[in-house]
Amino acid sequence: MTHRLAFALFGITLAYLSSAFPVLAHTGEGYGGGFVAGFTHPILGWDHVAAMVAVGLWGAFLGAPAIWILPVVFPLVMAFGAVAGILGIPIPAIETGIALSAVVLGLMIVFAVRPPIWVAAVIVGAFAIFHGYAHGTELPATVNAFAYAVGFVISTGLLHLIGIAFGLLVRWPAGRTAVRGAGGVIALAGVAFLTGVA
Repeated sequence: MTHRLAFALFGITLAYLSSAFPVLAHTGEGYGGGFVAGFTHPILGWDHVAAMVAVGLWGAFLGAPAIWILPVVFPLVMAFGAVAGILGIPIPAIETGIALSAVVLGLMIVFAVRPPIWVAAVIVGAFAIFHGYAHGTELPATVNAFAYAVGFVISTGLLHLIGIAFGLLVRWPAGRTAVRGAGGVIALAGVAFLTGVA
């Protein structure tokens, strides 16, 4: 039953994300409403997608309670980062932090790192600040900030769900290998973002 639920969640979320909006720009410019601009911002940036899926993957890999704590911590802290970005509070190396989030979280999955839950939450939360800050600084001037924030929090949650759904495959030996392999792909993508290849 669990594997059917995992595949159903993964399929529904993937279908929704792939059909909801056309890919137009990383910043969300050109969209009519704040919610739409916020919703599409994470899913149009592969650097955001990689890290947000990794949070769900790592949470599923670690099991309860991390499977729900990490996907809750990330958007909550990300919202604070967004406020800092909107207010123009200086935080250095935002793009580097975003790229490193994919590298570090991907490697945590590859090497099956199992820290205490508070350590995992601190790691995820620290990287969430960078992602949130990027969302905040790229808020289109003509949209409602609250609607924008609601949009990017919801799409972030859906990306976490994709990671969780795939991560539930760790219950089987082949699935465990697939999940760790996905972590490797995410880490390599992070290296590409970090070096400017992608």
